[in-house]
Amino acid sequence: QVQLVESGGGLVQAGGSLRLSCAPSGTIISINAMGWYRQAPGKQRELVAVITSGGSTNYADSVKGRFTISRDNAKNTVYLQMNSLKPEDTGVYYCNADINTRTLLIQLRKDYWGQGTQVTVSS
Repeated sequence: QVQLVESGGGLVQAGGSLRLSCAPSGTIISINAMGWYRQAPGKQRELVAVITSGGSTNYADSVKGRFTISRDNAKNTVYLQMNSLKPEDTGVYYCNADINTRTLLIQLRKDYWGQGTQVTVSS
């Protein structure tokens, strides 16, 4: 059973930085796209950034120039470096990964989510 484990959230003042990490546990054959989403209180979950297996990236307009997504394919880990944080960046950040895995009987491709990590930016 594959699980995504996130770390790195916390409380920071506006203008500060945080780095989130996410890595899967379980049987991994390969990982396709990996990304970060966030959900603020009372709002829908939104895409923050995504990175393909080849390293192509895409960002929400609200974080361009401040956040950087990267991945270490040898460690199956995705990172989100968040700089110049603003109070509106506050929310629960979720890791997402499109993973090729296998069970005892079959090989399958499935979308997985982490449990979420809280990021709070104070003004």
